[in-house]
Amino acid sequence: MIEHYSRIASARRSSVIALAVAMMAGAPAFAQDQAPQAQPDPENADIVVTGFRASLNSALSMKRREAAAIDSIVAEDIGKFPDSNLAESMQRVPGIALQRGDGGEGRNISVRGLGPAFTRTRINGMEGTSQTGSSDIYGAGNNGRSFDFNVFPTEIFSALSVRKTPSADVEEGSLGATVDLSAPKPMEQKEDFVLSMTARGVYNELSKEVDPRASLLVSKKFGDSGFGILGSIAYQKRHIREVGYSAVDILSANTNGGFCSPVGFAPQNPADNAAKGADALNCSTGNPRTSTSAAYQAIYDLRRDDLPNTPGSGAFLPRIPRYLNSEQNQERIGGSLTLQFNPDDDTDISLDMLYSRFEVTRRDNYIAAISFARSAANNGQPMTSVRDIAFDENGSLVQGVFDGVDVRSEGLVDHFVSTFKQANLNFRRRLNDSLELSGIVGFNRSIWDGKKRLQTFMDAIDTDGFTIDYSKGGTTPTLGFGIDVNDPGSFNYAPGRSDGTVLGGFSYQGKPSKNTTDNMTADINLKWTVSDAFSIKGGAQYRRSNFLSTFLRPYNADTVVRALPAGTTLADITTTISGVDKLWGHGAPSSWAAIDPDKWADTFGFDDVRYCGVECGGGRSRVREEVMSSYLMANFDLRDAIGFGVRGDVGVRYVKTDMLSSGYVAVAQASSPTGLTGQFAAATNSYDDWLPSANIVVEPVENVLVRFSGAKVMARPELGLLTPTSGVNPVTRVGNVNNPFLDPIRANTFDVAVEWYFRPGSLLSAAFFYKDIKSFIQNVNSQIPFNQLGLPNALLENSNTSPDELFTVSQPFNTPGGKLKGIELNAQIPFTFLDGFFSNFGVLANYTRVTSKIDYILASVNGVPTVTTTADLVGLSPNTASGTLYYEDEKFSIRTTGNFRDKFIRGIPASPGSDLQGNAKTFYMDASASYNVTDRLKIIVEAQNLTDEQNRLYIDSQRQDTLFETRIGRTFTFGVTYRM
Repeated sequence: MIEHYSRIASARRSSVIALAVAMMAGAPAFAQDQAPQAQPDPENADIVVTGFRASLNSALSMKRREAAAIDSIVAEDIGKFPDSNLAESMQRVPGIALQRGDGGEGRNISVRGLGPAFTRTRINGMEGTSQTGSSDIYGAGNNGRSFDFNVFPTEIFSALSVRKTPSADVEEGSLGATVDLSAPKPMEQKEDFVLSMTARGVYNELSKEVDPRASLLVSKKFGDSGFGILGSIAYQKRHIREVGYSAVDILSANTNGGFCSPVGFAPQNPADNAAKGADALNCSTGNPRTSTSAAYQAIYDLRRDDLPNTPGSGAFLPRIPRYLNSEQNQERIGGSLTLQFNPDDDTDISLDMLYSRFEVTRRDNYIAAISFARSAANNGQPMTSVRDIAFDENGSLVQGVFDGVDVRSEGLVDHFVSTFKQANLNFRRRLNDSLELSGIVGFNRSIWDGKKRLQTFMDAIDTDGFTIDYSKGGTTPTLGFGIDVNDPGSFNYAPGRSDGTVLGGFSYQGKPSKNTTDNMTADINLKWTVSDAFSIKGGAQYRRSNFLSTFLRPYNADTVVRALPAGTTLADITTTISGVDKLWGHGAPSSWAAIDPDKWADTFGFDDVRYCGVECGGGRSRVREEVMSSYLMANFDLRDAIGFGVRGDVGVRYVKTDMLSSGYVAVAQASSPTGLTGQFAAATNSYDDWLPSANIVVEPVENVLVRFSGAKVMARPELGLLTPTSGVNPVTRVGNVNNPFLDPIRANTFDVAVEWYFRPGSLLSAAFFYKDIKSFIQNVNSQIPFNQLGLPNALLENSNTSPDELFTVSQPFNTPGGKLKGIELNAQIPFTFLDGFFSNFGVLANYTRVTSKIDYILASVNGVPTVTTTADLVGLSPNTASGTLYYEDEKFSIRTTGNFRDKFIRGIPASPGSDLQGNAKTFYMDASASYNVTDRLKIIVEAQNLTDEQNRLYIDSQRQDTLFETRIGRTFTFGVTYRM
């Protein structure tokens, strides 16, 4: 494996529009009464505006003053972001699309078609990293640069800004946007003393629980000393339930060896095998051949164009068709503390500290058929008979009846804790009338601690009459299991048989594990104001990031499936999963039996499991980055010189990146308690970039701004791809080999926008953006037998996977990029031009259209592309739109918001025979209302997902077979806010 990386190093060295008119958010903003740095519109100076409308005006004023393209959201009142997390708030900004995770909660954002990995996030001026875990379908744990916004409660922030065009004085690393999160500061508050308290109850119609959410903020300014202190704390507890259907993958019938052939069919499948009981009359021991000639022939005749000689290659079936029930217990706590010294207009020093902790225990349960995911080695699909079957014109399964199917009741417990800590010192000092010095020194740490990931399962072997039926309409099937799945006696839990039959078991799945990212930033800036029309700004910065990922392996002796103790039955260690039929429907059973993980752990002594680290083949990988940069930028305002408004900035940034990565590759070691040990590997990489940028704002007539922006930008590779390690999943037969010699993704960008501020608080705008992505990073898949990967057979323990079986192995490479372009339309219109009651209404709306073309490598042999395709950028939705209709008077405020996101690619390439994994389009509608009982007391009512939207993932752009579809239900919030 080390030689493999040396070869890589050597080689590298040598070579829906209607929605936008009807509903929410443009340059939206939820703002406090005195927004940070916001100034009142001169044309509106004699009008006192408060609440939601004041927040919009503040954000619009901030947008108008900036040279770069920046949209802001600020809290309507202290602690008054309206959503459960920040990502859900940001979907109101033009060009931003929300990426949801488990339970439908917002996790990441995409900006102008560029996915989460292309967006940088700064907290109180310092780059931050935030990582959480998730189910496998949503990418499992985050080991990259993507920022998981669901770690933080919204109440500890007062403002956020999304910077879509770069300036030389802003750190590099983003192709999409730079997001700035800001905690409130004491000297920004109107009053010397502020106390704000909010308490809410949150109810979800699926979990049927009322959960608490509360926040407290206290701010104090100490007379004329210029000193102030502000502290905030927020707490939230949630119970989330998610129900639905999962296929895990869609595979062609030939992938696992086809089905059991009818009696007398030639060639016979499986061939005679005395050890497994396969002969002319039986698929396996006690499992007769019941396939009909018509059904078997229907599969046999379907061939892919690229595999015309492979029977069944064009017949596609779900890999593990199953119903799911997922329940999460979440606890989110966060707080901020700011000490600020602002004795005069020339000095501002603040010490900002922030903490957040997000703890999740997720319990997933599935009732599934697993034979379609198994080869002959563990008596899978070749031992399954097909009695009746039908496909559509694309080869997707319509309905089928099968015998000899293994049915599994599976449970998964995933427990993780994400924490974030940051402390940074910000200072600004005006030295004289022309010189100003500013800077920041800060440290933060993000930890994702995967404490437990335990899978338990019990199996029913060779059940007859299993059915899959899509013919009743909809995108998910009705499943029939052929047994009473609510009876524990229908299942087995015991050591596997010698013929490869699995009778239940468990897996620790690489836990415990931990990702830790430490960031340090120090920068200093000097601004020289030459005149009222011209200034020069320069500075230097040093950033250091240290990413460490570890996981432990259990002793082999502790991973052996043992028989139930004498006198113990499955009924003693199982529980009942119920209610999925009422919440999901689609033929789901009213209940099914599942192993209770706590009872199982007590029975088999889970707490006594022994673990060890790299000495036993455990993981320990590190990426250390050091970034040194400097910049020079000029700001100008030529209005007085030329008679109309022309202002902006132009500059260049130089950045040098040094990277050191290391890790351990698992190799065989007979004396190790796991049969493995770790072999150390390391690699270095270095690159530098010159990044010029310019932002110009022209005001040819009053209240009309024309913006131009151009820049070179870069985004660094995901951290997890840079470690010199490799790994495989023996169950799914998927592997990966990382690449520490990846170069960054680079692009040239150009933006032009027209903004018309036609009335106070109003905006109509259109923007065009273009990105020429010069290079891209994509994973290239190859199918390789496990025994040719150079990995030890010990990695296949307890999987019943043989070393000669094919694995789909993925490795990232730098590849050519492509063009991305789009338009943004944005409107913010308060109806103040109407009389009386109607003047209290207003509307916000935005629409974004993005197109891109990227050449992808779907398959390769020995590094040479064999199958390619052209498709949209991963994570890009061609159309997104958001809209809000609101009403607000002195006492009462109500608004409803709709957000539409078009379908997008989640991954490319996908499984053999499928070109991509995608996410179907979604539309979510939320609403909120508040009533001011007094000047200090406010009642709040909120609702999320009023449309009861269900998120669906699919595979293949033509067939669009459902991989995953779930229901999360509606959520309602009732609360009160008191301020003094």
